[in-house]
Amino acid sequence: QVQLVESGGGSVQPGDSLKLSCAASGLSFSIYSMGWFRQAPGKEREFVAGINWRGGSTLYADSVKGRFTISRDNAKSTVYLQMNSLKPEDTDVYYCAARPSLSTITTSSTDYVYWGQGTQVTVSS
Repeated sequence: QVQLVESGGGSVQPGDSLKLSCAASGLSFSIYSMGWFRQAPGKEREFVAGINWRGGSTLYADSVKGRFTISRDNAKSTVYLQMNSLKPEDTDVYYCAARPSLSTITTSSTDYVYWGQGTQVTVSS
């Protein structure tokens, strides 16, 4: 059974940092591209960042470029999202997702097969 378990969310002030983790089990993690998405109530799920199977290629939404960094540790079957200079508009539920692919990173949520349960990030003064 495939499981993706996010952790690291919380409530912070504008300008603070958070690091999200997503631990995967039940799949051959090293052949999966991984992505982070976020979603607010009543809105569509939005691509945040993606990383290819080996970690050599990354992609970011314009809204987080320069502030967020995605990385992965295949030995630990874990993907991370380091979030710096957080803004109130970053407040959302953050989800990690897995896509069995050795090719390019995709920003479409429908391309991802497995999803975590989400972790809340709240940025407020």
